[in-house]
Amino acid sequence: MAKNFQQQPTLDENDLIKIRREKLQSFVDKGVEPFGMRYEVSHHAADVRNEFGDIEGEVDAGEVSIAGRLMAIRGHGKASFATIADKSGSIQIYFKLDVLGDDKYSEFKLLDIGDIIGLRGQVFKTKRGELTVRVEDFKLLAKSLRPLPEKFHGLKDVEIRYRQRYLDLIMNPEVRDTFIKRNKVIKSIRKYLDERDFLEVATPVLSTIAGGAAARPFITHHNALDADLYLRIATELNLKRLIVGGFERVYEMGRVFRNEGMDVRHNPEFTSVEIYQAYGDYRDLIEVTRGIVCAAAEAVNGTTKVTYQGVEIDLANTPQISMNDAVKQKTGKDFLSCTTVDEARAMADSIGVAYEKRFGIGGILNAAFEAKVEDDLIQPIFITHHPTEISPLAKKNFDDPRVTDRFEFFVYGRELANGFTELNDPIDQRARFEDQLKQREAGDEEAHVMDEDFIRALEFGMPPTGGLGIGVDRLVMLLTDSPSIRDVLLFPTMKIIAE
Repeated sequence: MAKNFQQQPTLDENDLIKIRREKLQSFVDKGVEPFGMRYEVSHHAADVRNEFGDIEGEVDAGEVSIAGRLMAIRGHGKASFATIADKSGSIQIYFKLDVLGDDKYSEFKLLDIGDIIGLRGQVFKTKRGELTVRVEDFKLLAKSLRPLPEKFHGLKDVEIRYRQRYLDLIMNPEVRDTFIKRNKVIKSIRKYLDERDFLEVATPVLSTIAGGAAARPFITHHNALDADLYLRIATELNLKRLIVGGFERVYEMGRVFRNEGMDVRHNPEFTSVEIYQAYGDYRDLIEVTRGIVCAAAEAVNGTTKVTYQGVEIDLANTPQISMNDAVKQKTGKDFLSCTTVDEARAMADSIGVAYEKRFGIGGILNAAFEAKVEDDLIQPIFITHHPTEISPLAKKNFDDPRVTDRFEFFVYGRELANGFTELNDPIDQRARFEDQLKQREAGDEEAHVMDEDFIRALEFGMPPTGGLGIGVDRLVMLLTDSPSIRDVLLFPTMKIIAE
């Protein structure tokens, strides 16, 4: 976990900034540009350790050129040690008057913690065995005009880490590791899909209709068109248009936007990957989900077993159960045995499940699942056969049209993926959209709107298709043991505060 930090409360930051600006002027007076140019780097800190870590004694082992941020300075006489940090880690450096000379050493005296420098020098080990670079020359590359946070003090407002991510990354190198792992997850997803002949595509972020998911959209205005547009809430409908057009395997990884609340699992903009496979169904996409999740775990941690918030989770062990059976196991209630809505309501009342008046049997079943089952799904599991009422884009199950051939993948009580056999009957799709419009009229702001062009596309014929969406941020959270989605977004959305 990241270290907490805050500005040292006993220091006046304005005075410290004033002193640093005076030092900047001193550099200028010496003819030194305080915001330098390109610097040739031969080694990073980790390279120095790997190449010279086995040397013995205080002999010079070789010359290196490194660049980074000063994180500590110790000593104020004719010799001083310091620590410089770059993307690979940190290493000790040594400034000595009789090596640098009077003029250059006087420049060193003007350096502050936080300054970015480039340096050239010899690698050696101190008497205490610490690998060190003896500085023979250095250049100031960027003068830091603000003092870094005092790393030994606690942080009263934890949101500073998210609001000023640059400071978080400077002070907490382990945070950088989280985002390196995020990159590995994204690469592993692309590799898995590319190797299976899926084509990566890009669809519009702006649209005249917000469809493909049950969510409230963000609205913006296009001046040239004098029209309101929506930021996409999903990529689904456009990707299925491509299946109609003849692409058989497509996917898109990118940002989607939902005008919803913020908590540890939700950010208004997030990354998803949506995948569509023609001539397949939900069972094929269950296997794709397993493959993607396990490949990502291997890429990040070298194993499909992960520990999340103290709980060991085996991602290679993923059973399946229908939503109705999961509720029945937990509560003893079989909602699909109900023949009327009143009967389902009475069943929900008997186990303390709240529901809205507009809910049918399927909506009440889903409410029971969310209230009584979802939070307890700690180990990976596929929940299948969601009610048709809550699945307007999924194909009905052949044996029981009250439910669909749909699945959700849950880990640690959180939905990580959602997939189904796509509805490719344009007549049924129109009826589903019309039902969604009725739900909107009844007060459901997240219900789907009518998309006439998508129905038109289906009328030209879409092959049987399986579709899948995976929340990339939640997958990264799981694989990096991050408790909040803000921990895996470099710049999460934050509440607006006055400066």
